[in-house]
Amino acid sequence: MKFQSQFSISIIAGFLFLRTAALSVGKTATLSSVVDLGYAQYQGRLVQDPVSNATHTQFLGVRYAAPPTGTGRFAPPAPPSFTAGVQQASAAAPTCLAGSQGHAPSTPFRLAVGQMQTALLRPVEERQKRAEDISLAAPSEDCLFLNVWVPGNLGEKENLPVVFFIHGGGYVEGSASALDGNDILRESGEAAIAVLIQYRLGLFGFLPGQKVKDGGALNAGLLDQQFALQWVQQHISKFGGDPQKVTIWGQSAGAGSVLQQVIANGGKTDPPLFRAAMTSSTFLPSQYKYNDRIPETLYREVVTQTNCSSAADTLDCLRNVDVSILETANTVINNNGFFGTFVFVPVVDGTFITDRPTQLLKQGKVNGKILFSNTNTFEGQTFVNQSTADTVQVVDYVSQLFPELGSKEVHAAAAQYAGLGTNIAQVVSIMGECMFFFSLYPFFIYILCVSEFAIPPGTHASDVVYYFGNGATPPFSNPDFDREFSESFFNFALALDVNVKWDKDNKAPFWPLWKAGNEMLFNETEAGGADIRVIKTSDALLRRCE
Repeated sequence: MKFQSQFSISIIAGFLFLRTAALSVGKTATLSSVVDLGYAQYQGRLVQDPVSNATHTQFLGVRYAAPPTGTGRFAPPAPPSFTAGVQQASAAAPTCLAGSQGHAPSTPFRLAVGQMQTALLRPVEERQKRAEDISLAAPSEDCLFLNVWVPGNLGEKENLPVVFFIHGGGYVEGSASALDGNDILRESGEAAIAVLIQYRLGLFGFLPGQKVKDGGALNAGLLDQQFALQWVQQHISKFGGDPQKVTIWGQSAGAGSVLQQVIANGGKTDPPLFRAAMTSSTFLPSQYKYNDRIPETLYREVVTQTNCSSAADTLDCLRNVDVSILETANTVINNNGFFGTFVFVPVVDGTFITDRPTQLLKQGKVNGKILFSNTNTFEGQTFVNQSTADTVQVVDYVSQLFPELGSKEVHAAAAQYAGLGTNIAQVVSIMGECMFFFSLYPFFIYILCVSEFAIPPGTHASDVVYYFGNGATPPFSNPDFDREFSESFFNFALALDVNVKWDKDNKAPFWPLWKAGNEMLFNETEAGGADIRVIKTSDALLRRCE
């Protein structure tokens, strides 16, 4: 298999390009029809797909929930208030307040409770730099908006399938405006509607702890996603979509979010909100019960960082803290997680998320009919500190990544990777397999189509430009590959079958459902041609999953 072991720095630039392209489309847009949502009217704009020149109608910045501020902070999403007049849906909405992945050489969660604050402190100038970055990005706590993209003029088509996309970013960063719905419409043959959403991030969306359970909403970011799915059920027909033909899709933490929605409510969400699910690089970090040691440590740290420790009601204090103070706490705590990890992530809350996704998937407690999943060959590469290549110890790395494991379990886990190359190669495999692969492979109770994206460097997110490229030239620019890889997602969304192709020029080979041993490889040959074929899943990988 052809590959390179390197960071995919171009992905960051690619996302910046996509965001710029997405926002610039509206410069040549003209007014379109008005959609009445009951609580507000939104006027879309006609735009041209910069690649195909097809006419699309875009609605940017559509509010789907009330501002999660004041008493709405750390609370479930609520319906929007009535807004008079016609709102122009022509500009990207504010993004949600964000943090970043961890950068610390060790995890703070192996420290004794009460010692975390010292480990989390960062220089004042770093916090100020972060504040400047936030100002430039124009984020806001009031960020529960979505974007809708419709092929052609509004009203021209009816009962179209809907692709509902959840962005990634480790549950602490990302936005809908970084991606362009034109790509979904074009690559589905102008036969689907695209909905791209935002949801609360970091401590704003995933503050854990008993206090939140008692007086707020655990997993508020996941509840935002469900609220947006309910919005689709209620309103998408006004845009020409069929609420019975919704496919949810996400990348990285967005893909992890998809699996959270798949197992939400014990797999018995009623009424159903989607019929199919797609995941790209499914990110499922350790998911603790809401009042386990680490979630409670996080809650106490947020309280400490915001000077709410002496308050009679600490959650009420957090609701009244200035948002800039909360954002500083969010930044500091996230930055000081173990390198490559994300601190504020979903928990098992006992109601919406009744158990870990791995457990509910094994039991077949799922929403939806069928799942399509893609992984990249070297998912863990960019989440491991490569500067430690000469010093990293595998046992120590496992203990940092899984701070609740005892010594016996740590050594047993590390032993699974002995002999798989250098120490740095082993920890890259541990990060990639434990956080991305093992969430997928054991669960053939759920009907699966599985693929592996192996185009060099095969790192996390290196596949995104092939389906969210907005006309950008991908690293491997091969028309057959581009068509057959990207269109596989949309063949699935349209027909629930990757082998039913809307594009007559798509010559991808027959793709059988996964039966614990087969998947579709998307790679390139040494000569630079497309290498697309069914392969057998590694027996060694499956044993490590077990």
